[in-house]
Amino acid sequence: MKISNKTSNRNSEESFLVENAELILPWLTHQQLANLSLTSKSLHKLSLSITLNRIKDASRNLENFPIPFLNNNNNHNQNHPYSYFLYTPSLLLSNNIPRYQPWGDNSVTSSNPTTVYNGNDDDELVSLVDVVGCDCGEVCGDGCGCLGFCDDVGRECGPGCFCEVGCGNRVSRNGVAVRVKIVRCGGHKGWGLFADQVVHKGQFLFQYAGELLTTKEAQRRQQYYDELSSRGRFSSALLVVREHLPSGNACLRLNIDATRIGNVARFVNHSCDGGNLSTKLIRSSGALFPRLCFFALKDIQKDEELTFSYGEIRKRSSGLPCYCNSPSCLGTLPSEDT
Repeated sequence: MKISNKTSNRNSEESFLVENAELILPWLTHQQLANLSLTSKSLHKLSLSITLNRIKDASRNLENFPIPFLNNNNNHNQNHPYSYFLYTPSLLLSNNIPRYQPWGDNSVTSSNPTTVYNGNDDDELVSLVDVVGCDCGEVCGDGCGCLGFCDDVGRECGPGCFCEVGCGNRVSRNGVAVRVKIVRCGGHKGWGLFADQVVHKGQFLFQYAGELLTTKEAQRRQQYYDELSSRGRFSSALLVVREHLPSGNACLRLNIDATRIGNVARFVNHSCDGGNLSTKLIRSSGALFPRLCFFALKDIQKDEELTFSYGEIRKRSSGLPCYCNSPSCLGTLPSEDT
């Protein structure tokens, strides 16, 4: 019997992929994984295993505990078992974003961050001046100069401080602090973030992580995102934050884009009634940029959706429809010229 070279090569490629599945498949995008699963029964089974592991933890083992995807909407179970994006627990400089990131293999953990971030993390965002910090020791007390608020911006210990990681004045630097889950909501709402435990009023939950952009790049991306939105269902996660002086004049503008790479905060939906989360800027000692952090505005029950107000301004006529369903819903999402 004569076997064509084409068939022989295909079988050889399949054998190679099966033998090295744990090394290769976690690096594939959702579309690449879906296409591969159609080529053979063996690869379909392996791809399904990778998909199930991805559903179990959106954070790719980079947070304190797993953050699962839940999709009980039968119309979307097959097409949307999870949302694909690159994960970062912290702010990243836009010129250091990886093209690929492993996800779906249980052996991939945060103990080897270089395969994910090329060695980059929050400590790269420290000031160009000398890094300073407190010398409180293990845990900071009331006399710590890093503690408190200045011009409505919270202050915490940073990379130059001598206190330990477990210090209570490092709350925003230790990743997601409460158990949450990403749930596929009904109708046109898409994914939403829900509490998976009771959260008490004032409790820190997480920061808004993603790419730090220049204003020029943020404006370019917003124009591109608006064009995509006009063609069909697309929702970006570009957030513009302005830190103000007491006089009211803007002194710092943060452009954080979590569309391609971000953390769980990208799934927090808007609510016209203000939601159950508040945001605060927190600056670590010695750091150049503050973090936008989320705190519980009130006691939040398990299985309750986490929401906040994206803002009040609605300048653009092409604003996206709002599906918050609150009694005070205005029908469109807040939007303004970036």
